[in-house]
Amino acid sequence: MIQIKVPTVGESITEVQLLRWNKKTGDYVERDEVIAELESEKATFEVNAEQAGLLTTAAAEGDTLQIGDLLATIDESAKAPAKAAPTAAAPKPPAQVEIAAPKPPASTTTATPTPVAAAASTPVAEEVKASPVASAILADKKVDPKKVKPSGPQGKILKEDVLAALANPGRIPAAGSSLNDRNTRSEKMSNLRKTIAKRLVEAKNGTAMLTTFNEVDMSAIMDVRARYKEKFKEAHGVNLGFMSFFAKACSIALTEWPAVNASIEGDQILYHDYTDISIAVSTPRGLTVPVMRNVESLGMAEIEKKVIELAGKARDSKLTADELTGGTFTITNGGVFGSLMSTPIINTPQSAILGMHKIQERPMALNGQVVIRPMMYLALSYDHRIIDGRESVSFLVRVKELLEHPDQLLIGKDPVKTLLEI
Repeated sequence: MIQIKVPTVGESITEVQLLRWNKKTGDYVERDEVIAELESEKATFEVNAEQAGLLTTAAAEGDTLQIGDLLATIDESAKAPAKAAPTAAAPKPPAQVEIAAPKPPASTTTATPTPVAAAASTPVAEEVKASPVASAILADKKVDPKKVKPSGPQGKILKEDVLAALANPGRIPAAGSSLNDRNTRSEKMSNLRKTIAKRLVEAKNGTAMLTTFNEVDMSAIMDVRARYKEKFKEAHGVNLGFMSFFAKACSIALTEWPAVNASIEGDQILYHDYTDISIAVSTPRGLTVPVMRNVESLGMAEIEKKVIELAGKARDSKLTADELTGGTFTITNGGVFGSLMSTPIINTPQSAILGMHKIQERPMALNGQVVIRPMMYLALSYDHRIIDGRESVSFLVRVKELLEHPDQLLIGKDPVKTLLEI
């Protein structure tokens, strides 16, 4: 009998949470097959079977386990089950549905549930049960039975249910409740959510945080994307997004204003001669901030590919601890959720974070005339202990300049000024 214990995942990590079992008690597992997924305060990781055999689980999903705790046992003396005959293996299409179904919510969270709900609504409508009086009112008032919460036995709609629906048009009570119920529910915080809460409070209380704002005209970038997006995708296999422009602009500005790329370590200021930019990714389980290494040496296509890779790993809970640590600067994009302006919180121990926001057309004064331009507010939150107003404002102005003149992203300078050596 082999014991599978919770492995050590980091020097400072003492406990993990069992996210899910990939196999259950009684299943025969092969060697190195993934049997469970655990979550620490920094990342998620998989646990593999050390030997082939019969699995017996020793913990439940959601349990908090200490490092070294027993997770499962494997009876290696058990015989492998006989392989199913080809005829028995034929009905496997449902497995494809099971594999494909969980993935769409990561990118199409609103589109996927719609056909499912529509498909499920048909049999429900056919099985609606109502008392004679309720049926008469439903027909007379042309009320959709699906919008009435039944309270009778076996889900029967009563007269009172229809009257309640008529008295509260547009309000559908939650399952298992009436219109006047005020229920609450308790849910244990995940390790990831605990870490997010702890770090945000530490950032607010442990730094002299200040935010400076500016706005950028996105016309030039939007023009570049419109002109070259098809050729870019054909050449590199990825879409040309906004993140590559912002990451490239920040990497150039960070080399010019090194204090914004620095961090405090004890009574020392640690300067970095490289730009490892963290990108905030929102997942169903919470916010994660994976890191793109050496952005100053990456091309636009390489940045876009890295963003897609890290975002995919974040949604699938496949990020490693190394991919979540060591960043020198962070970019967060609240604009994807419709945010017009916000003050992002520093991702400690970093000293600054740039907040992108929604692109919105606004009237702007240009050469004495009012013109409509696609504008975006930028917010730079920074630690005033090591970054002064001069550095923070100059950094943000430089980012604005690079974004409004994307031709400067190639060499980090104005081509004309470079030509004239001024």
